[in-house]
Amino acid sequence: ATGHQHRAPGGGHSDVSMAESTMSPDEIEVEMARIQRLREVLVRRESELRFMMDDIQLCKDIMSLKQELRQIVTVPDKNKNRQREEELILKIHKLVQKRDFLVDDAEVERLREREEDKEMADFLRLKLTPLENKLKAPKRFVPEPPPNKPSITKSGVAIIKDCCGATQCAIM
Repeated sequence: ATGHQHRAPGGGHSDVSMAESTMSPDEIEVEMARIQRLREVLVRRESELRFMMDDIQLCKDIMSLKQELRQIVTVPDKNKNRQREEELILKIHKLVQKRDFLVDDAEVERLREREEDKEMADFLRLKLTPLENKLKAPKRFVPEPPPNKPSITKSGVAIIKDCCGATQCAIM
């Protein structure tokens, strides 16, 4: 019967109250702000990578359509498939437009994030810095400063703008 006592369910409750008693409300608030910040950074990074994936796909499509168009263009006039040529030009044009929108979106997103970063920095300065000073908390509670987002996205936008070369993206 003694062995049975050791495995009694609900024995974990003491762990919970332990955790609660080792962190003050202020510490919890600082830690939660830090986690929230990390979450935002990850969400941004994810959307940035999606932009880049979409862009790479668009570039591939544009390039393969252009290749097909080049083959048609080299065919002598009497054998030329005019209709297919028109179709290709139209498709390429649509994809290039779509890609321009994508680049603009990425740029708008970057500016919005810069604004958010400013707000977050103000929040951290006003709300959490006094808390941290009061706590003199161990290192792990210090929220990270906002990451230097614009530079990351700038490189993202640069990749988007340059991936198939602005000049190559002109129809012919």
